[in-house]
Amino acid sequence: MNIFNNHKRLYITAGLLFAFLTYLTVIMPAFKNQYNNLPLPGTKPLSGDAKAGKLLYIAEGCVGCHSQQVRNVEMDKVFGSRPGMAADYANIGRTSIWQNTATLMGTERTGPDLTDVGNRQPSIDWNLMHLYQPRSVVPQSIMPSYKWLFEMKINPTKNDVVVSMPSQFLNGETGKLVATKEALQLVAYIQSLKQTPLPQGIIANDFLYKKAIKIELGKDGSASLDGKALYEANCVACHQANGEGLKGAFPPLKGSQIVTDGNLELYVDIIMNGYDARAEYGVMAAVGTNMNFTEKEVTAIINYERSSWGNKGKKVTEEEIKKVMDFVKIKASASNQ
Repeated sequence: MNIFNNHKRLYITAGLLFAFLTYLTVIMPAFKNQYNNLPLPGTKPLSGDAKAGKLLYIAEGCVGCHSQQVRNVEMDKVFGSRPGMAADYANIGRTSIWQNTATLMGTERTGPDLTDVGNRQPSIDWNLMHLYQPRSVVPQSIMPSYKWLFEMKINPTKNDVVVSMPSQFLNGETGKLVATKEALQLVAYIQSLKQTPLPQGIIANDFLYKKAIKIELGKDGSASLDGKALYEANCVACHQANGEGLKGAFPPLKGSQIVTDGNLELYVDIIMNGYDARAEYGVMAAVGTNMNFTEKEVTAIINYERSSWGNKGKKVTEEEIKKVMDFVKIKASASNQ
């Protein structure tokens, strides 16, 4: 064949064959995957600050210790309400024209998975404290501190974001701890990490190897969820295992009048919608709403907090809490109109 004796024809033919096979085996399947795995309806694009924060997340090597993938095994249920799917990553484009797509799914979990951390820990105060000194909020943490993302100012301006850091973690430095633009961008990205709810009619994959849910039985034989487990999963990061909170950052629940007195409306409102009434403490996020708490979870948490750390509050029932939750929702809707 003459083609083998003519190097120009040989290279052109080989090149065209390579291009055709590449289109057939790589490009066509890629387009098909993009068509079959579109972003979920309701997926929110990253804001400008969140995009900049993502680049900081990459630059600081956060992906080395944190994953962003909820596997379909029961042990991953603490990281998201459902297992991850291809559509969760469908809207992630190239980092730049010179940089490939960064899904940041990770390969190990030295720290917890961050797929749904924006719902799990939405408090900006907590996230900033955690960046500056992780052990201020999680004593057993092995995460390095990112103090270069903060600065001390004697007289912060009104536009500065002051971090409510307890004095024992400031190493004797004077002034106010202020988050830099980079710290706020990184937190904006972290808080943007939320699982998009599935459209009606679409069922998520089930979690495999399920463990039995722990149920507590009262003296009257009634069953309830494990309030301690719920507290540890949703509240302990700020209020601590001993219920004493963090001085200058998060209020104590031990001996708290809000916990022990009879104002259930305020108590439930705080759990569901958050709280920002004390200047000396960080703002509490709407944990209950973010985590879709029902009266069962709220009842279990309240009863645990009212009977722990020496507290002697009155036990509440699910029926009581449901009535209060319904009233709180109506009140919240009316105030937003």
